[in-house]
Amino acid sequence: MRLRRALFGVASLVTAIMVAACGSSQDETGADNASSKQVAMDEQQAMKRAEEIIHQAVDGMSPKPTLKRVGPVPIGACVARDDGGSDDRVQLSLTYQLTGVPAGQAKSLVRQARDAWVKRGYKFQSSDADWSDPFPTVSMRTEPDDFWMDAITGVLDRAKGTGVASIGVTSPCFAPSDATATADPASFRRTAPDEQAERRALDHSSRIYDALEVRHAPTTEGEGLGTYQDAEATYAHHTWSTEPLADDTLAQVMQRARAYFASAGWTVRHAPMATGVPALMARHAADGAVAQLAPSTDGTLRVAVSTPAVRPGAASV
Repeated sequence: MRLRRALFGVASLVTAIMVAACGSSQDETGADNASSKQVAMDEQQAMKRAEEIIHQAVDGMSPKPTLKRVGPVPIGACVARDDGGSDDRVQLSLTYQLTGVPAGQAKSLVRQARDAWVKRGYKFQSSDADWSDPFPTVSMRTEPDDFWMDAITGVLDRAKGTGVASIGVTSPCFAPSDATATADPASFRRTAPDEQAERRALDHSSRIYDALEVRHAPTTEGEGLGTYQDAEATYAHHTWSTEPLADDTLAQVMQRARAYFASAGWTVRHAPMATGVPALMARHAADGAVAQLAPSTDGTLRVAVSTPAVRPGAASV
């Protein structure tokens, strides 16, 4: 069962820039401002709603981009499992690059996505983007169903001011259907190593480890390095945990992680956790890597890095 959850978590991480914390969200002060009840929906309803939110942002854009799906689109185990809810809850994430338009239009596309969502009454997670920044990011959520979404500008060429735009939507956590609960774990199977992808995953993981400046714990079941594949994509995944950390040490470690991601060109989002310290979800625009740093109730910090086996194209937005 643990391996099944780990594999679901791999696929979910690849597609998500940030993750809804099981139906709960927080404002800038950290106060809970949405119901934490389990959401009544199924996979089909969640997928339909996520696609709807993406098209609400994209359909009216000018110039008109083409949606390019990033990675697989699985049902995954609820990432924020330490909030006291059932371990069997699931969620799904969709991420699309907006391609087929000049790379210099990335900022405009993000602004247009923001405007479309604002018109529909959706709320900012914290505050509006800094539009003086050449590479702004918008993070919002829907009401009352509490889907989380981002419109992101990743850096392609900082000197030229060009970037790549992408939109991601993550559902709240919900109870799995019988079909999801009994899904064949082989649908997310370990495959022959992809050396290039695994090398990139280890490189990113090593740099994160150096930035945290704490010792790692012994490898446990479900952790380590591997290449995985489902029906749509192949990716490398590396997971490990730190030793248990005191509260003040954990706060310092997370601060160092945020500083590292900011300096290394990662886009960072936060997901509230029951531990009181938000998880960090980060995406590297240059190679499509996704990293998750999630505090656990046992005091450890869980780290996961995923890299796609095929390097994303960077010729257009």
